[in-house]
Amino acid sequence: MVEEKAAGGGLCAVSVLCCLTLACSYVGSLYVWRSDLPRDHPAVIKRRFTSVLIVSGLSPAFVWVWKEFTGIRTGSSLLALMGIRLEGLVPAVVLPLLLTMVLFLGPLMQLAMDCPWSFIDGVRVAFAHFHHVIELLRFRQGTLSGIFLSAVFQFSYTALFGAYTAFLFIRTGHLVGPVLCHSFCNYMGFPALSAAVDHPQRLTVLSCYVLGVLLFLLLLFPFTDPSYYGLPTPVCSLASAPSPLCLS
Repeated sequence: MVEEKAAGGGLCAVSVLCCLTLACSYVGSLYVWRSDLPRDHPAVIKRRFTSVLIVSGLSPAFVWVWKEFTGIRTGSSLLALMGIRLEGLVPAVVLPLLLTMVLFLGPLMQLAMDCPWSFIDGVRVAFAHFHHVIELLRFRQGTLSGIFLSAVFQFSYTALFGAYTAFLFIRTGHLVGPVLCHSFCNYMGFPALSAAVDHPQRLTVLSCYVLGVLLFLLLLFPFTDPSYYGLPTPVCSLASAPSPLCLS
């Protein structure tokens, strides 16, 4: 029993290390290009796109090496383990995105009220990541303390969002749901809470904020019920014992 626990702990440590290495490789690839241009410059965007495309293309091979190194054997294919499969695809496209839109009920209502042309024209992108601190300091866009506090805040809510998308991946066994939710949240940006408080229809807007959060918590597990996506989900097959996240 002790040996089994030790082996399990070793596999867990290797797995966590592999995840960190892959994540650091992705972020690090953004900085392999030396340039004096800001990150929003088209040339920089193209270079960064090339970098992350290469890292993303290599990630299946990375997962395969991890699987072979740890000796883990499952009945699911490598693509299925990475969330690329047809079973339960339609629910995986619709339900996680709908759940995320419910969470954003307040911002969506705020946009619907304030948008002067159309919904799409009114949306603004305001999503940032912790590694942008380097560039903000480099181009002197704010004070050191202000940039640090902003980065801590951004890192905190992006970490929470990362946990949410990981939850979606484990529960649904599909990659498409987390990708669509990530794209939606990137497009929406962080909710403009200060604007909601000062809004002429403040009661309606804030009520939608609260209602969205409550409905999200109420629908979180029903909308991600693994039975909709094909049981057992491939990623759950890696667990030695059934996890509550893998159960209906």
